[in-house]
Amino acid sequence: MKKVTVYLMMMVLSLSVIPTTIIAAEKNPTTVSNNPKEVPAEVKVLLSRLDEIKMMDKSSMKSSEKKALRKEVRAIKSELASTGNGVYLSVGAIIIVILLLILLL
Repeated sequence: MKKVTVYLMMMVLSLSVIPTTIIAAEKNPTTVSNNPKEVPAEVKVLLSRLDEIKMMDKSSMKSSEKKALRKEVRAIKSELASTGNGVYLSVGAIIIVILLLILLL
């Protein structure tokens, strides 16, 4: 009985995926826009500061100044990472979504 339900779920999932790939293949590809997403001004400022730090001559600096620069770079990188507008799903959330789909189908 278990094999029947597994095969049935595999068949339903494969039949639900195949039509979407066929429809996607039939559509004409759209032109790719050369205008990337506009970067906010605050992000541009942070990136320019990172470039300034990268171009600095650090050989004449004291170790305390280098340490301060490293801390600043870490802070800027963490701030840039937090400004990303991505949607992240954990493994647990994906498993819950799959279980809900299985139960509701």
